Amino acid sequence: MRTETDSLGTVEIPQDAAWGSQTQRARENFPITGVAISHYHELVVGLASVKKACALANRDLGGLSDEKAGVISAVCDEIMDGQHHEQFIVDVMQGGAGTSTNMNANEVIANLGLKKLKANIGEYDLLHPNDHVNRSQSTNDVYPTAIRLAVLARIGPLIEAMYNLSKSLNNKATEFDHIMKVGRTQLQDAVPMSLGSEFRGYATTINEDVDRLSDLSRLLTEVNLGGTAIGTRINAPAKFGETAVSHLRDITGEPLSLAKDLIEASSDLGAFVMFSGTLKRVGIKLSKICNDLRLMSSGPRAGIGEIVLPAVQAGSSIMPGKVNPVIPEVVNQVCFQAIGNDLTVTMAAEAGQFQLNAMEPVIIHKVLETMGSLTNAMNVLSDRCIKGIIADEARCQALLENSLVHVTALAPVIGYEAATKLAKYAQAHGLSLQAAAEPALQAEQAQKAIEHMGFNNVGG
Repeated sequence: MRTETDSLGTVEIPQDAAWGSQTQRARENFPITGVAISHYHELVVGLASVKKACALANRDLGGLSDEKAGVISAVCDEIMDGQHHEQFIVDVMQGGAGTSTNMNANEVIANLGLKKLKANIGEYDLLHPNDHVNRSQSTNDVYPTAIRLAVLARIGPLIEAMYNLSKSLNNKATEFDHIMKVGRTQLQDAVPMSLGSEFRGYATTINEDVDRLSDLSRLLTEVNLGGTAIGTRINAPAKFGETAVSHLRDITGEPLSLAKDLIEASSDLGAFVMFSGTLKRVGIKLSKICNDLRLMSSGPRAGIGEIVLPAVQAGSSIMPGKVNPVIPEVVNQVCFQAIGNDLTVTMAAEAGQFQLNAMEPVIIHKVLETMGSLTNAMNVLSDRCIKGIIADEARCQALLENSLVHVTALAPVIGYEAATKLAKYAQAHGLSLQAAAEPALQAEQAQKAIEHMGFNNVGG
């Protein structure tokens, strides 16, 4: 162990750890979720990107020497390449509006920089976490900027997963276009439709939200970097925000812009609320699709049984041969989590007071958790379920022929009341519509019904 001293006293830290006293205190204060910020690779990269941009801006404006800015930048490059992430140890859930996360980054970068300077860890007179790494910055602008970068980094894989799922559904739609089946409303027989059109509808509803997520992610490209404490720009030189954001654009490749009102931008989390709400919308749609798949595949003999899901594992420890729809089931659960996470984000955004929202840590935790889980769930659903679905064409045809759904198409021919009478008679006597036409209707209506069913029956 080594000993560091700060304003609260002395702290014992593992000898080889790159973090310092404030990180160690946070580690002890917040044993909450067991999820360290290093769990979210994109968040750590976002922090390093911000620190590099600020070091370069300070160099440009005379706040840091070329040597110090160069050392900080070099360490940040290593972190952005995936190195040293094990040093980011504080729990993602923390008090202090992200201060512990910011100081974890400051201390790690400073101590790794000291190694490059051939100095000892903790010799902060040469490279200080606050005076140098955090120069012209505050947690109030570093953390909100870093969490936005983390979300922007995850949007690509999420959208790719949506495209992959939509493509799989569209492929099945084409494969199933020729198969007619019973369409249902409120779990009751409704009208005929093709199995292909049902799957195409699923693809369309997933595709709809790709553009929505892309558009909403652009709201996250407005950052408050340079606003320092609550957007006042205190302790930052003139043009620092503009210079730092310019460097950050180059580092990340994101179309970032400096917020016009830094006071407002330091406290408003409306962009996260809207983005999280759309993630919830995706989850709701996805869960509905999985509900349908489970119902359509129910059976195999005592249920609907219109489709057969691929068997991926045994379904019971006691019932031999049973196979469960485990992929749709796990996706359902991911979607429930997304819905609950959105409520957490909503409440956290509402809980801000005055010029800062101290609840940002739980917001980024839940948004990134939802994005990661939905991305994985959609890839699994596509690869391990949708692509392997088989239609039971004979079952679809048998259910259609035994149903009364064609009666809707007869209403314009024989009238709504006669069509209702025909449907009720057929149901009561266990007959097909054609067989029930003559005993149920007057001769003229019966003849019209039989002729229409013979030549104009939807789906043949």
